[in-house]
Amino acid sequence: MLFGKLLPREGNFFEMFNEHGTLIASGARSFMELIRNYGDATLREKYAAEVDAAERAADKITAEVNRALHKTFITPIDREQIHGLINALDDVRTMPDDAIRLGDLSVKCCERVQHAVSLLPRISEASVAEAALKTCEEIDRLESDADRVMRSAISRLFRDEKVDTRELIKLKAVYEHLESITDRCEDVANLIEGVVLENS
Repeated sequence: MLFGKLLPREGNFFEMFNEHGTLIASGARSFMELIRNYGDATLREKYAAEVDAAERAADKITAEVNRALHKTFITPIDREQIHGLINALDDVRTMPDDAIRLGDLSVKCCERVQHAVSLLPRISEASVAEAALKTCEEIDRLESDADRVMRSAISRLFRDEKVDTRELIKLKAVYEHLESITDRCEDVANLIEGVVLENS
């Protein structure tokens, strides 16, 4: 009995889970604000910093839980459950590399569209018309890259036995949505090409 009382007990696992959950929610809210305000450089920077801060704080909690597991002999729930739960919480914040690549390609496409549109007032100038057509070609290349990444990502999803059906459906929809942004950008590029060719 005395031996049991002297052993390290419990730790504050539930409190750490709660803190991690709070950071997940606040990080998700900041991420949504980042998307909504992407056009405003000041707000974009503000919300990106908030997402980054939540991520770093959550990483510290994950490390703290793992350290506490090594030091605590008697835990409030099964050790494997604690380990599994903190890793699952940590995975909520994980964005697959393919989604990040598609997001990056989408942003680049949108930036190229912005550049091409900004050239329209001066397309009667030969050098500007040439620059606009070159930008449209870049958009086409980015769309092709995004299409390849999406097909490869979806193929990988169906091959990965660890991905459950719900996660598969969700990620497939995310990939398709991100790739569709580059499709819409390509539509704009095609229209701009037509305008340039007719008016230069």
